[in-house]
Amino acid sequence: MVSMKDISELCGVSIATVSKALNGHKDIGEETKARICKVAKELGYFPNSSARALKTKRTYNLGVLFVDEAQSGLTHDYFANVLNSFKQFAEKKGYDITFISAANGEGKRMSYLERCRYRGFDGVVIACVDFENPEVEELVKSDIPLVTIDHTFYGRAAVISDNVTGMRDLLTYIIGQGHKKIAYIHGADSAVTKNRLSSFFKTAEEFGLSIPDDYIKEAAYRSTRETGEATKELLALKNPPTCIIYPDDFSSFGGMNVIKEKGLRIPEDISVAGYDGLRIGRHIEPKLTTLRQDTEAIGEEAARKLIELIEKPKTTIIEQVVIGGEVYEGKTVRKL
Repeated sequence: MVSMKDISELCGVSIATVSKALNGHKDIGEETKARICKVAKELGYFPNSSARALKTKRTYNLGVLFVDEAQSGLTHDYFANVLNSFKQFAEKKGYDITFISAANGEGKRMSYLERCRYRGFDGVVIACVDFENPEVEELVKSDIPLVTIDHTFYGRAAVISDNVTGMRDLLTYIIGQGHKKIAYIHGADSAVTKNRLSSFFKTAEEFGLSIPDDYIKEAAYRSTRETGEATKELLALKNPPTCIIYPDDFSSFGGMNVIKEKGLRIPEDISVAGYDGLRIGRHIEPKLTTLRQDTEAIGEEAARKLIELIEKPKTTIIEQVVIGGEVYEGKTVRKL
């Protein structure tokens, strides 16, 4: 393994000068710095992570706690995009990421906090978990720098998609297309669902619309089966809606399949809208009308905030950062 000593001997400088050059210090000449970096690259030098950890008191490793109800892992389109953006930004800043598991290689059970301590994570991001789980609460109450995504804990930084404005904008667009009989199949109980549902009712009220109770259904996020069943119930109503909003883009496909099986056309016979802005929705026909969340900005901001908490703990403000989205009009909401 190539060491700083090897580089110093080849360049005819001290080990301290090599260290300063490789760490970007400004108190050595640019020509010397360039020569040292060139030799280090040619020799294939990489800093030893253990040595760096001893010196900086950091591991440059971030933990990611992500467990959704459906156990979909990184096939979960929305969070996969968010976490990919998080990963890209963290890596640019010199950090690795590791997903947190409660079991170690020997099959022994550890709590989430114990796993974080064991791995020596500098910080943790939490996304899409049961936030009432005692183990999650234990982790949140610890002294580890931490950021949550789409959930707020008092005293912890969070990055949140603006679900209130997002639902208002989506419903406003649908109403602007002339629809008054609008049904909403919302997701399972969560802070995200509560914000979207409250915004749905508030916006409808502002436009003078009365939403019948039987126009409101519940289905798990990403469950095409449950949204399919809820769609059947809505279509069977004596006075069915002219437009159905689904919990998310993925689950909307279950409802759209049922609509087509009934011999109805989208949007000629009934309109539909999703929520998320998944790329696949723009590649089906007709293109799905939806609220496109800015997953890139959410992931990047979560990484930026977490690294600030790690590197500048005394000056970083604990805050909730809200990221807006935009309506993608698509072709699934007909103008009446």
